[in-house]
Amino acid sequence: MRATLFIAFAASLLSPLAAAQTKPDLVPIDAFVREDQFSTPRISPDGKRLVVRARVPVDKRTVPMLNIYSLPDMKLLGTVRMALYAVPVAYYWASNTRLVVHLGIEVGSREAPESTGEVMAVEFDGSGKKYLYGYQMMESSSMGTRYGNDYGYAYTVYLPPERNNHVLLSTQVWDSRSSALYDMDTRSAARRLLASVPTPEATFIVQNDGVARFAMGTDERNIDQLWRYDDASSKWALADIPSRVAMYPFAFTADNKEYFATWSDDGGPLKLIRAARDGSGQRVLAEDARGSIDSFMYASSRTTPIAAFTSSGRPRAIYLDPDHPDVAIHKKLSAQFDDATVTLAGASDDGARMIMSVRSDRDPGVYYLYDRATHRADELFVTMEGIDPEQMAHRRPISFKARDGLELDGFLTLPTTKSARKPPLILLPHGGPHGVYDDWHFDTDAQFLASRGYAVLQVNYRGSGNRGKAFQHSGYRQWGGKILDDMVDGVKWVVDQGEVDGSRMCAYGASFGAYASLMLAAREPDLFKCAIGYAGVYEPAILAQADGIKSNERLVATIHRYVGTDAAELARYSPVQNAGNIKAAVLLIHGGKDTRAPKEHAFKMKAALEKAGHPPEWYYVDYEGHGFYDTENQAEVYKRLEAFLAKNLSR
Repeated sequence: MRATLFIAFAASLLSPLAAAQTKPDLVPIDAFVREDQFSTPRISPDGKRLVVRARVPVDKRTVPMLNIYSLPDMKLLGTVRMALYAVPVAYYWASNTRLVVHLGIEVGSREAPESTGEVMAVEFDGSGKKYLYGYQMMESSSMGTRYGNDYGYAYTVYLPPERNNHVLLSTQVWDSRSSALYDMDTRSAARRLLASVPTPEATFIVQNDGVARFAMGTDERNIDQLWRYDDASSKWALADIPSRVAMYPFAFTADNKEYFATWSDDGGPLKLIRAARDGSGQRVLAEDARGSIDSFMYASSRTTPIAAFTSSGRPRAIYLDPDHPDVAIHKKLSAQFDDATVTLAGASDDGARMIMSVRSDRDPGVYYLYDRATHRADELFVTMEGIDPEQMAHRRPISFKARDGLELDGFLTLPTTKSARKPPLILLPHGGPHGVYDDWHFDTDAQFLASRGYAVLQVNYRGSGNRGKAFQHSGYRQWGGKILDDMVDGVKWVVDQGEVDGSRMCAYGASFGAYASLMLAAREPDLFKCAIGYAGVYEPAILAQADGIKSNERLVATIHRYVGTDAAELARYSPVQNAGNIKAAVLLIHGGKDTRAPKEHAFKMKAALEKAGHPPEWYYVDYEGHGFYDTENQAEVYKRLEAFLAKNLSR
C-alpha cells in the first residue's frame, strides 16, 4: 500500500517515491520482529521542530533516545539520551524549545513500556535537564529538599495553549487512596497543587483554560467512579449517575461551556455525546450499533474533537464539524488513501504543518508531514519498514451467531499464497480477556501466520471490549465456559464457509490467549491438532496470589470478578488440572521475569502435561518478560512456531 498509494497521491500532493524493489517470495521473520527505528512524532507549537523516539545502536543493543529535527529540512538538531535502561514512554512540547518526558522501562514485547512514574524536562538540544517528579527527587532535583522523594506516578493531562513551559500533572502516590493535580514549572521544577480527589489513579479532565472539571477513578472494588467539581461549593463530589450509565468525559468545547463524553445508559456500546457542564442539553453526536465510539481526531488547535471513528469491522470517520477546514483536509487525504485509516496525529499551533498517520490492515503505518500552504505531504518514516504491504493479507471482518444466539464479530485473514489444498486454520484468541478486542488494523501475529500459508481466525468473544459493559460483563466467570463456546462456534462457522481445512487446525495465543488455547485443547480434544501457549496463565486459582496483585485490594477484587472464587469452578476451568484430556501437540513459550503471567503458570502446565504422559515442546528464557523483548528471542519464537505448525498441520 505504501508505494501504490504514495504514487497515486503524488500527482496532487505527495513527493515522488523510489521504485519498489523486487518482492521476496517469503517475508523473512526479521521483518516481523525488527525494532522500529523511529516512532511517535510530535511537532513543536511553532512548527519548526520535530521530536521522535529513535532506537540508536549502542554495543549489542539499541537504546531508545529522542531525536529532534528542524523542519522542513529534517536536519538533526540534537539527541536526548535517557539513563541506562530508561525509556521515554511519553513526551510533549512544553514550549517551542522545551520537552517534558515521562520515563519508563521496557518489560516485554506483549506490553507497552512500563512507566516508572518519573518525569523530567529538557531543552531540544539536551541542555537544561530538570528532574520534575519521581522517587529520585532528593538526589536528582534542585527541588528535592523542598518536596522530598515522590513515591508515585505522574501523568501529563494538560498543556496550556500558550505553551509557557508549564504542564499539569496528575499524580498518584503509591498505596494512597487519593489523587492530586499539580501545575508544574518545567524550568524550575516548582509545583502548585490545583486539585485533590479521594480516589486512587484518577484521570483529571481539564477545561481549555486549565480548570479541572471532572476526575475519573475507581472505588475499593475497582468499579468506575466519576467526580465532578462544583463551582458553588468549591468542592469535588461524586457525580450522581445511575449504575446502569457509563460516562467518560474527555474534552470541552472551545468556550468551556459544554463537554464531550463517551456514554451509554443500557450497557451497550459507547456513544459520543455533548452536554452542558451541568449535564443538561445532552445530545448524541456519533454512534454505531455494532461497537463503541472510542477513538477521536482533534482539530489542529488540539482543543476539540472534529471526528469520531467507529471501531467495529473496518473503521469509518464520523465528522462532528463538517465545515471545519481540517475536516476538508482529512476528507481529501482519506479519498486518496481509500483503503486505509487516515488520522491527523499532530499539528503546529497555526495548523500550517500537520503530522498525518496512514495505516491499514496490510500496512503497519506511515507518517507524513503535511504542509497546508503547498498541499504537499512528505514521508517522515514507516512502521515496520521491512514489511511490504503488497505481500500482506487482507483482514476480512466477519460476524456470526453463537450457539445461544448472541451475535459475534471477528476477523478472518486468508493467506495470499494459493495452494491446491484449503489452508489450515489457526485460531488466534486475543489477550485480556476483558475490555480488550481485535480490530481491523495490522496484526503482526496474524500477518506472520498468513505469510506462512495459514488462515487466521480472531473472535471478539463475549467479555471483549468495544461493545459496552453488558457484553464485557457477560464474560465474567466464563473463561472456560461461554468464552470458549464462542471461539468454537466461530471455528465451526468458518469451516462451514468452505474456505479452510477443518481437519488441520491449531489454537495459538498469548497471555489469556494462551490460556484459551490450552483450555480449548483440553475441552475439545478432537478439534485441534496442536495448541501453543505464549506467556500464558494456566491456573486461575493462583491469579490473585501473584506479586503486585495480592496486596492490592482493588486488583484482587477485579480478579475475583473475572474468575470467581468457587474452587470447583476454578478447577473445572483450569488447563493445568485438565491436562490429562489434551491430545493435541503442545508448545509452551515463557519468560522467567514475567510479572503479568508469572512463570509458575508455565511450569505447572508443563509438569501437568508431563505427568499425563504428554510432554510439551518448551521454550523458556529466564530473563524475558511478558512477551520476549530481545529481537533474537522474538525471532526464535517465530522460528519455533513455524516449525511446530508445519510438523503438526502439514498432513
